[in-house]
Amino acid sequence: MDAANVRADDLLTLLAVARTGRYTAAAQVRGVDHTTVARRIAALEDALGGRVVVASSGRGWELTALGQHAVETAGRIEAAMSRLSGEGEEPDPVSGVVRMSATDGFSAYVAAPAIAALRQRHPELSVEIVATQRRAALHRPGLDLEVVVGEPQTSRGTATRVGTYTLGMYASRAYLEREGTPHSLAELERHRLVYFVDSMLQVEALDLPRRLVPRMRDGVTSTNVFVHVEATRAGAGIGMLPCFAADRHDDLVRLLPSLVAERLPYWMIVRADSLRIPAVAALADALRDQTARAQPMLDGA
Repeated sequence: MDAANVRADDLLTLLAVARTGRYTAAAQVRGVDHTTVARRIAALEDALGGRVVVASSGRGWELTALGQHAVETAGRIEAAMSRLSGEGEEPDPVSGVVRMSATDGFSAYVAAPAIAALRQRHPELSVEIVATQRRAALHRPGLDLEVVVGEPQTSRGTATRVGTYTLGMYASRAYLEREGTPHSLAELERHRLVYFVDSMLQVEALDLPRRLVPRMRDGVTSTNVFVHVEATRAGAGIGMLPCFAADRHDDLVRLLPSLVAERLPYWMIVRADSLRIPAVAALADALRDQTARAQPMLDGA
């Protein structure tokens, strides 16, 4: 490894690849062509003495362990350059770009207001949210922070439990008038389920309907919780919904709350090195605080 020959431009190019997953998209971010991106990545690998990215089938480029370490350095360079552009003002250490991943519901109802408030105090901060329902992974390219459902089985970062939320069964008032209201789990199984696509469900903690009402057939399934809510409101079936998303709608009725109420934990994973970046640490604190404030809503209280 010849760290003395590592160029800042090469590190920032790697950061763009990590965030976009593709050389062509990274080239647009950096204002160069994709061959320049490839050349800079190759130069960085020569200087560091190893691969920083590897091809991932169908997902572009993913970081190696060496690449992840280099990206953390690149993030600090980007933040420092952002502070230098302050033209004599006292630099704000909470600046630059932070990329996080969280579930659809958490992203909308917890992360979005937390980030909005944080940016009022730190206007040079930019946060990218990748909204998805998935388990924590050992190598997730370009992410500084993740919020997942269920305790993560990974040693790649610092994992802390930040709160809980509750799932319940809901139906629209119009649907219940048309199809009747179920008063037991057996009656519930006569209706169609609105929920996640079973074959694509990555989070074991979310398999409650398959355990509780195993003979309930699927009606509408989706990877997006907001599709669940709207399909349930439209009368497509009975939805297993987060209470914090369903309780916002007066046309939805919660069913059998004493029998169907699953409280699931949110966990946050942050790499130890990333926590030393002020912007990442500030975002993690803001998300923890907002989750605590939103706990009654999340639990369906």
